Amino acid sequence: MFGISDGLVSNVALILGMAGAHSSATSVRLAGLAGLVGGACSMAAGEYVSMRAQTELMQRELRVERDALHQEPEGERRELTAIYERRGLEADLASELATEMMRDPETALETHAREELGINPHQLGSPFQAAGSSFVMFALGAFLPLVPWLVSSGTTAIWASVIIAGIASLVVGAALSYFTGKPWLWSACRQLLISGVAAGITFTIGRIIG
Repeated sequence: MFGISDGLVSNVALILGMAGAHSSATSVRLAGLAGLVGGACSMAAGEYVSMRAQTELMQRELRVERDALHQEPEGERRELTAIYERRGLEADLASELATEMMRDPETALETHAREELGINPHQLGSPFQAAGSSFVMFALGAFLPLVPWLVSSGTTAIWASVIIAGIASLVVGAALSYFTGKPWLWSACRQLLISGVAAGITFTIGRIIG
């Protein structure tokens, strides 16, 4: 949803900025397509690098934890016991549970990763999947305000872009409320306001520059 939102806001602003400068329909279409492709590639690259760095960091932390479990098992057992005690378990029960978890090396590593590092060793995420989804979602959002310019031009295309972007913003905002728990109407209006302000600024600048 964030990818769709980014694509929608950035491209409707770009398209209306170009339209506001009285550019030809061909120039607006070209700018919209460039914004779609360039933005989607940028989003995918950024997401890939971010996820790759995060995954490599987690893998490094897991290697450090694996070495510690091999070299200082007793120290790691006491550390796990202390974690369970902070969670509210009695000392004897915490020690017994930690000892049981330390019996198998893989179980010990997974337990320490979850309890100490806050990560799941089996779910580190896929950089390629994150990049692909970001590319597709951004491109989808960026394509919506471009549609009118593929079949029309001038004032008709401008208003069609505004209407499509407005409806899409309301839908995206309402959908985001499902994840955030905020009232759908508030979330939808907020998204519409953000898109409207961005498009309004670039359209005005385009008109001024001409």
